[in-house]
Amino acid sequence: MMSTNLLPLLAGHDAGSVVAWRDGRAISAAQYLADVRAFAARLPAAGAAVNLCTDRYAFAVAFGAALLRGRTSLLPPNARPETLASLHAAQGALFVASDDPGQRVPGCDTLVPTLGTDPAGGFEPVNAEGDLSAACLLTSGSTGVPQPHAKTWAQLHANSAGARERLAELLQRPSMAGLGIVSTVPTQHSYGFESALLLALHGGAAFHSGRPFYPADIVQALAEVPRPRALVTTPFHLKALLGAGIELPAIDVLLSATAPLSPQLAREAEARSGGALIEIYGCTEAGQVATRRTAASEHWTTFGELRLTHEPATGDADERFVVRGGHVLEPTPLADVLKLDDARRFLLLGRANDLIHVAGRRSSLGHLNFHLNSIEGVQDGAFWLPDDVPDGVVRPVAFVVAPELTAAAIMAGLRARLEAVFVPRRIVHVDALPREATGKLTQRALREFALAQLPRDGRH
Repeated sequence: MMSTNLLPLLAGHDAGSVVAWRDGRAISAAQYLADVRAFAARLPAAGAAVNLCTDRYAFAVAFGAALLRGRTSLLPPNARPETLASLHAAQGALFVASDDPGQRVPGCDTLVPTLGTDPAGGFEPVNAEGDLSAACLLTSGSTGVPQPHAKTWAQLHANSAGARERLAELLQRPSMAGLGIVSTVPTQHSYGFESALLLALHGGAAFHSGRPFYPADIVQALAEVPRPRALVTTPFHLKALLGAGIELPAIDVLLSATAPLSPQLAREAEARSGGALIEIYGCTEAGQVATRRTAASEHWTTFGELRLTHEPATGDADERFVVRGGHVLEPTPLADVLKLDDARRFLLLGRANDLIHVAGRRSSLGHLNFHLNSIEGVQDGAFWLPDDVPDGVVRPVAFVVAPELTAAAIMAGLRARLEAVFVPRRIVHVDALPREATGKLTQRALREFALAQLPRDGRH
C-alpha cells in the first residue's frame, strides 16, 4: 500500500494557466476546478463512475469530480451493452458520466458534466489520497477478454512523472508548461488517458478537447493550439494523416503507441512535421514503460526507475519478461518477448502469444503485419491464420486496403521481405479493417471479419 499523502489533481498550473482548448477557446485552471467542484456536488451518494465522455474536457471534469468525492473512475474500452453490463455485474452500484444526454445504461443514472461554472470562488486546489483507487482501466481485449486493472492516484502521479521528465528532455525544455496536446486516442484507453490527459493535468500542459479522426480534422485541431505542440496518435492514424497529402502545421513532438511503427514512417513524420517522433512502449497492466526515437534507433529505454528482468522457461512455464520499480508497485509480467541489452535497454521482438508456426518455421503476426504495411501503396493490412482448415495445413491469408495494388504486386513485395512459408496464398482486398478507435485490431474482430469475407469453399 502506498502512502496516503494527498496528491493534487493539477500540478504545474496556476489559476490563469491554460488546462484545455475547447471550441477554439482557452479554459483556465481556475475554470476547470470550478467545473470539477460543481459536478462533484451533483454526484450520487455512492457508486463508481463509468466515464463515457468523448469530449476530453468533459471527461476531465467527470474524472476530477469523481476523484474529489473519493470515487473510482471506470474506463471501459467501448460502450457496447455487453461491456457495460459486465461492469455493472462486477462493480455493483455505478453511475454514468457522459456528454451524450441520450446515453442509457440499464440500472445506472446518467449525469452530464457541468461546464462553464463561474470560477469567481477562487483557485482552491483539489487533492486526493495517494492510495485511492482513482482509475480502473481495462485491457483492450486485443488478445482476449478485457481485464480490469485498478490504478491508485499515487501510481498515476508516478507514471506521469516519468513521462513528463522524458518528454521535457526530448523537447529540450525545463518543463512541459505551455505545451498544447492534440490526441487521436480515446481518453478511456490507457495510452490516451496517460499521454493526453494526465500529462496535461500534472505537467502544466493543455489538452485539446476533441478527438479528431480524419486527417483534415487532425490538422485543424493542431492549428487550434499554440506551439509548442504535441500530437498523441497511433501508427494507423499517423499513416492516414501522412498519406492524405495535407500540409501539416509545425509539430514539436509526436507520440505513437499501440503497435510498432516502421522507421520509414517515423522518418517521414519527422520530415513533414519538423518534430521528433517518439514511440511509447507500455501496457494497461504496467502503464508506460519505455520510449524510443524510432527514426534513430530500434532500441527502447525504460522510464526512470523501471527495470526489466528475464525469467527463462522452466518446466511447463514459458519464458517471460518482468518490469518492476518506479510506478509499478508489484513485479508485472509483460505480454511481449524482448531482447535485453541491460535492465533498461531492450529490443521488442513481438507478443508472446503472437508467435505462429508454419511448416516448421516460427514468426509472429506482428512481424508479418509490419512488413505487409511497409509495402508502398498498402494503406492498411493484417495477416490471419485460420483455426479450422480441412486438410490440417495452415496457410496465412492477408487482408489489405490497397486500392492501387494488385495481389501479385503485394505478393512480390512480401516475397522480398519474408521467408517463403509466410508469404500468404491469398491476398484479399477489402475497403477497411474492423479496427477500434485506438487503431487496434482484436483477434476476435479479425476472425469474425475474416470468416465473413472468405467464401465457404474450404479455400483458406
